[in-house]
Amino acid sequence: MAEKILPTLRASQIEYAIRDVVVPASKLEDEGHDILKLNIGDPLAYPGLPTPDHMVEAFHKALKDQRNGYSPAYGISELREAIAVDEKSKQNGGWPCNPNDVYICHGVTEALQIIFATFLNQDDEVLAPGPHYPPYMAYPQLFGGKTVEYRLDPDNEWSIDFDDLKSKMNDKVKLLVLINPNNPTGNVIKKEEIDKIIDLASRWKNCTIISDEIYDRLNFDDDHYSTASRSSNVPVITLNGVSKVYYAPGWRIGYMAIHDPTEKLIEIRDALERLLRSRLCASTPAQYGYLAGLKGDSSWMEDYLNMIKKHNNLCLNHINKIDGISVQPPRGAFYMFVRITHEYWKDNDKEFVLRLLNDKHVLLVHGSGFSAQYGKGHFRMVFLPSEKILTNALTRIDEFLQQPIN
Repeated sequence: MAEKILPTLRASQIEYAIRDVVVPASKLEDEGHDILKLNIGDPLAYPGLPTPDHMVEAFHKALKDQRNGYSPAYGISELREAIAVDEKSKQNGGWPCNPNDVYICHGVTEALQIIFATFLNQDDEVLAPGPHYPPYMAYPQLFGGKTVEYRLDPDNEWSIDFDDLKSKMNDKVKLLVLINPNNPTGNVIKKEEIDKIIDLASRWKNCTIISDEIYDRLNFDDDHYSTASRSSNVPVITLNGVSKVYYAPGWRIGYMAIHDPTEKLIEIRDALERLLRSRLCASTPAQYGYLAGLKGDSSWMEDYLNMIKKHNNLCLNHINKIDGISVQPPRGAFYMFVRITHEYWKDNDKEFVLRLLNDKHVLLVHGSGFSAQYGKGHFRMVFLPSEKILTNALTRIDEFLQQPIN
């Protein structure tokens, strides 16, 4: 046998728990089992939350009109202008966003890669909340940096532990990440917390804030504040896109919008734009679909949000009756980060998820996949499926928790 060619360490150590658990689930499906999937935050994977017709029609029209070529590297001008208007008029106050502040990307994940490639030198640090969306741990290492997690308090609505955050700030921290609302916990950062974060970041001259607001309108109490709207002295890069609030994740259109009130990021912008030009562009017809969403009627959003709230309440009521788990009620997005209190399973969240899958055919994501330190002893579930599926899945989870450990 020929000598094996080995991959790089940085690639072979990448984990993406949300899709990694699909591998064993697919094997069970191949054997003929039906799996109740509560693992992925894809609204289109479940009935009742389709991409709005006027957006689909705009995408289709762009295809038929042969708008299938390369678009400008930073995005089509009409979309950049519409996003700037949207950022200016955000709930509870926007910020003076200019179309030139907006850069269209192939989803927020591409925006993150471009940001990390632009900001991070060897051994630079990214401070991200624990728990967090997995790419915030995986991507910085690809560019020589590393992620340090600051603690969210699981006993206080997953609010920020400021003592822990302050202890981890230093000159190596180039990027301070907020995910608001948070994936996987569903917490919404309060205005006062945002102000404290901006004040803290202002004491470190090399620090820029990343504010991931992809779930901003999936906010149950109308109390979401854009981080950029609160900052007068710290640069903030807002991340958002079409995937969650506009229910079109497969279009892979996101953006980053740079708020630079004291013009600290002039050279960063130049480098960032060089990277954007080198990768050509995001999908042209999909940009027109997103544009239709931003400029068209948005009254449908309330009906969608009400359905999500209803599913949230159903799950909360059911979980509160199950011995062995508990949950802090989410205030946004469409996830629950459920604490395992069962004496055996609380220290074995990944095994819990895999055994539940094999025994009861319910697919969740282990909490340690969102943070080995701050996510362990939990699991994430999506409450987008129908009420029937959610009730069935939670009943099976209850049955599994009450059965003897083999």
